[in-house]
Amino acid sequence: MSGHSKWATIKHKKAALDAKRGKVFTRIIKEIMIAARSGGDPEGNPRLRTAVAAAKAVSMPNDNIQRAIKRGTGEIEGGQIDEITFEGYAPGGAAIMVECATDNRNRTVSEIRHMFSKQGGNLGEVGSVAWMFERKSQILIEKDNATEEQLMNLALEAGADDVKEEEDNWEVLSAPELHSVMVDAFAKAGIPTASAEIAMIPKNLVEVDPKNAGAFVRLTDALEEHDDVQNVYTNGDLSDEAVAASEK
Repeated sequence: MSGHSKWATIKHKKAALDAKRGKVFTRIIKEIMIAARSGGDPEGNPRLRTAVAAAKAVSMPNDNIQRAIKRGTGEIEGGQIDEITFEGYAPGGAAIMVECATDNRNRTVSEIRHMFSKQGGNLGEVGSVAWMFERKSQILIEKDNATEEQLMNLALEAGADDVKEEEDNWEVLSAPELHSVMVDAFAKAGIPTASAEIAMIPKNLVEVDPKNAGAFVRLTDALEEHDDVQNVYTNGDLSDEAVAASEK
């Protein structure tokens, strides 16, 4: 079992806040639209199945889900969404990957570039930091919903690669192709998941120097808040000292 990332814990708490205020709906709708391009039947489209499951997890109305699928397949207008992935570095050298879904590529490129520049970071070429991450199935389970022994036995039996401990959650990591298998395994065991997605997981963590912590947090916060940003991933981690410095 691996240790937790303090930045990841902060991010997950912010994601929960986003869900409460409805912002997550927009991101999931875009993901459904993009996924539906490969086919509108969730049973034959793993990416769409994952997106629909995420929508249901936040109680998105079925009408909204079906409308997003039809936009993606072209049955109704409004499905012109481009995917862009940005790679770069935060102040101090922590790697950042930003996944976007936009209807205006030029606007998004300009605004994301400005965010990096404003906080002293810089964008890199395609592939410049992607090698530092692995695409994994990432499932979060609140500690109150499963004991360590129960979770370890179930996760490893289903084929999980690792189980990490965070402050309030267990994080279960698996190969992307096992995502649906893992989700189904927890559902059958009656263990609710706080979130379940295919994510870019850093191979190693890089501690952010406290002197760069403020700019690091401002940059990741600004990226997370941008309407076109779907996901932000970083190998940067924050010590207690860095967290305190970032809040000054």
